[in-house]
Amino acid sequence: MPTHPSGRPLATYAPIGDGRTVALIGDDGRIDWLPLPDLTDLPVFGRLLDDETGGCFELRPVDEFGTERRYIPGTNVLETTFITRSGRVRVTDALVSGVAGRLPWAELARRIDGIDGEVEMRWRVRPGSSLQTASPWLETTPHGDILRSGETALAVVGFDHEPRRPEANASTGPLLDGAFATSPGSRHLLALVATHDEPLHLPDPYNVDDGIDRTIGSWRHWSDVFSYVGPWAEHVQRSALALKLLIYSPSGAIAAAATTSLPESPGGGKNWDYRHAWVRDLAYTVHALVRFGLREETQAALSWLLRTIRHHGPDLHVMYTLDGALVPAPREYDVSGWRGIGPVVTGNPAGDQLQLGVYGDLIAICRTYVDAGNVLDTGTARMLADVADRTCDLWRNPDSGMWELPELRHHTSSKMGCWKALDDAVALAEAGAIPGSAARWRAERDRIRAWIDEHCWSDDRGAYTFYAGSDRLDASVLLHAPSGFDRGDRMSSTIDALSAELGAGPLLYRYSGVADVEKTFVACAFWRVEALACVGRHEEALALMDELIGHANDVGVYAEMIDADDGSAWGNTPQALSHLAFLSAAMTIRDVVPDDLLP
Repeated sequence: MPTHPSGRPLATYAPIGDGRTVALIGDDGRIDWLPLPDLTDLPVFGRLLDDETGGCFELRPVDEFGTERRYIPGTNVLETTFITRSGRVRVTDALVSGVAGRLPWAELARRIDGIDGEVEMRWRVRPGSSLQTASPWLETTPHGDILRSGETALAVVGFDHEPRRPEANASTGPLLDGAFATSPGSRHLLALVATHDEPLHLPDPYNVDDGIDRTIGSWRHWSDVFSYVGPWAEHVQRSALALKLLIYSPSGAIAAAATTSLPESPGGGKNWDYRHAWVRDLAYTVHALVRFGLREETQAALSWLLRTIRHHGPDLHVMYTLDGALVPAPREYDVSGWRGIGPVVTGNPAGDQLQLGVYGDLIAICRTYVDAGNVLDTGTARMLADVADRTCDLWRNPDSGMWELPELRHHTSSKMGCWKALDDAVALAEAGAIPGSAARWRAERDRIRAWIDEHCWSDDRGAYTFYAGSDRLDASVLLHAPSGFDRGDRMSSTIDALSAELGAGPLLYRYSGVADVEKTFVACAFWRVEALACVGRHEEALALMDELIGHANDVGVYAEMIDADDGSAWGNTPQALSHLAFLSAAMTIRDVVPDDLLP
């Protein structure tokens, strides 16, 4: 059996989900992450962050093995093939959907099919301490053994899975386990069902088995609706499916990642909870969803965001919880963290920061929505006019910038975001979509551009700078090639300066000096690709794109960061912004690069 140090490599995990939560499955079949009942709740399987008491769901051959895995095409259902000396076994993992959508309980199904030979398999379900907040116990009922952890109830059902008598070890807590042997054509099933603070339904395991096929069909139907014709089509669809896992179906909100507290570097410290909805990420996601023709997700995400902003207005917040509340301050937990790198937290400290770029993000997604042939409601139209007016008043202020830094500065990309907000507001007003003074917005937009040209360009560096008066660099200015702020010589020169200082092969660090404390940022690398395409450097963009695609893990998933030295994944995973940056680059290349150059 393959061995890993405590805290297995992040690239060995593959996510599955049901629109409410996400499980991470290692390449040895072990589930080390599963928050219940929702993505933002504490993990009942949390070994990813707590190797001692986190809990996990193991399923593997008894003897040494190797693995091959893939997602069933067009789905987020995972297939892992275990290869041993005595035979081969295929495990199909799914968070099962119901006949009419998401189930009212969590149902994680694991189908085990014998391919050839005979393979001894074993399984173990050991719930964790939910980051040291609960002590699981075992309850025997007339209908079977129930595991409880706080208000969460869990049970294991199956067929031909040969459960043993349950254990409740005083030091390690309750355990359900079993063992069975596969043969050619055999089928076994394990399913974990869970509810939270409500009765627990124990499904017929044969219905669960049928549910796996129903879930495969549901994912394939979604992929059939998905519309993209262009280069890297298979990779584009896989990234879109990864994003779909992060859409929280009860509200339509979109999580920035499926995890919390995975570190950006061995030194730790910046271990934040990314299971919240950033206005920025949602804006980029809606833009992609519109371009893919996915109407339902577009409507749900935009409507949720607009309702949430109006509820908490008038000031925009950087992020909100998936159910539309303000993000709580961080809470720290007394567990070790991935590979002992802490802290482990829930919440995020950046929720109350002033980040001027979100004004541009909000108005941009509304313009995308209108340009796609949709109509804004009166309340939204008035709110956007107010946001544009507020942008006119606020853009001169320093802010924390896109990277949520503690120092307030006149960040260049924030000013460019304000320019974008007013440029889109003018377009919406001229189209009759929103009320307000287009003349004022146009004049202030032009003042912002003149201010950036005067204060945020360095002749010495040949680049747009990190912030006014600085000679430091920031990769987030690359976002404003596709935004339309600059697709000319200055942006092209900025790309070269960024590549020289922050580049590591095809990868890119976020800003000057950060290489000492963190890894390269995946999204930045794709932003460079898209910017190259926008300024007409098409062959360079294509070459970099091909290199970067090879930095996804074996099933096409990107985390937040990549170590430039060994290619290992760091930070929270799967990371929405990483996949969004790839998708945007792919679509921009398709739209602006001549057909004879496209792969």
